[in-house]
Amino acid sequence: MAANTSWAALTKATDLRNRILFTLGLLIVYRLGTFIPVPGIDGVALREFMDDAAAGIGGMLTMFTGGALGRMGIFALGIMPYISASIIVQLLTSMVPSLEQLKKEGDSGRKKINQYTRYGTVALATLQSYGLAVSLEAGELVTDPGMFFRISCMITLVGGTMFLMWLGEQITARGIGNGISLIIFVGIIAEVPAALAQFFVSGRSGAISPGVIIGVMVMMVVLIAFVVFMERALRKIHIQYPRRQVGMKVYDGGSSHLPVKVNPAGVIPAIFASSLLLLPTTISTFSGASTGPIMSTILAYFGPGQPLYLAFFTLMIVFFAYFYTFNVSFKPDEVADNLKNQNGFVPGIRPGKKTAEYLEYVVNRVLAVGAAYLAAVCLLPEVLRGQLAIPFYFGGTSVLIVVSVTMDTIQQVQSHLLAHQYEGLIEKSQLSGKGRKRKRKGPARR
Repeated sequence: MAANTSWAALTKATDLRNRILFTLGLLIVYRLGTFIPVPGIDGVALREFMDDAAAGIGGMLTMFTGGALGRMGIFALGIMPYISASIIVQLLTSMVPSLEQLKKEGDSGRKKINQYTRYGTVALATLQSYGLAVSLEAGELVTDPGMFFRISCMITLVGGTMFLMWLGEQITARGIGNGISLIIFVGIIAEVPAALAQFFVSGRSGAISPGVIIGVMVMMVVLIAFVVFMERALRKIHIQYPRRQVGMKVYDGGSSHLPVKVNPAGVIPAIFASSLLLLPTTISTFSGASTGPIMSTILAYFGPGQPLYLAFFTLMIVFFAYFYTFNVSFKPDEVADNLKNQNGFVPGIRPGKKTAEYLEYVVNRVLAVGAAYLAAVCLLPEVLRGQLAIPFYFGGTSVLIVVSVTMDTIQQVQSHLLAHQYEGLIEKSQLSGKGRKRKRKGPARR
């Protein structure tokens, strides 16, 4: 697609240019919101606390909220409550028959499921905001603790999360891509320069050796190249179309390929798995010395770099890779039905149920490689970071999100440019056709 796309057409594609400007405008609004603080926070105490916690769990939390949690901005909860609600609704959709039937009703059913997701987002954001408000009070990071602070903090944080959800939906509908992923992407990218400067300062002060700095830079380049290669990798399934007759015309049979990505779920499994680990770590981080025995146990066993944390993270990545693929990205039954309706078939496989079973078999085998790739990319830098004390922004999850969202966004822009070029060709052909009709001469007189 990139070879057939002229980037010079970007200046002429008015609709695409408006979409890009609209997306940039909403992302700027999001970044400005991360600097607006929640009322009642002791800024000096919070700054000192986050400086101490930045090397630990606080770094991970700040990364996924674009720095808003470190400043306790109105977007401190980020978009994670919406992602968690989406996980719950999708799980229920596959288990509850009424929701599964609702999903098959087309546009109306999809709108109803989105409405349930929004209700779930409000509920989860309310619970998380209350836990965060109580934790801030326990950590002595509030100027005037009490019920008034808790209520105002909950209203502010829930409102910020719902506004972020609306921003993401607007970017998806009127922008250039997946708004939720773009919001997380911009939050990570905005904090990378500061993290990179801090990393080099640590090397200058002697806290990190020059060899480690060079090794980390090489690891990042290799990791990015590996992610790009795996995200572009495909398993092509040969599809044959028989000779068919339409009216008096006979069309020869043809063949094509059904592309199956090695990682059909994209960056979603890593985001889903990370979101499940944020709530307990958020409460544990801000509770400080007042953390109870239960939360202390969770913090001890499920902190970044701990064996249980890595095991749970791996299981969640593998689970969501399979779940999201077979429920959203690639449904073998629907693909088999579409092939049957188009008279296409896999050579040697009977159309219908047998084709669906074959597709499921192939996707299962391919997805085993994709899930292992996701787990390796997300966990290997986590282990190295725990041993070498490098910033969270150099972890596998952040690199995977940045690279995947960048590739998806470029593909969306290229698709719009290609559509614009096709529209231009159609308009030119229509105009030239009209011109030829006007120049046609009348019959000669006898």
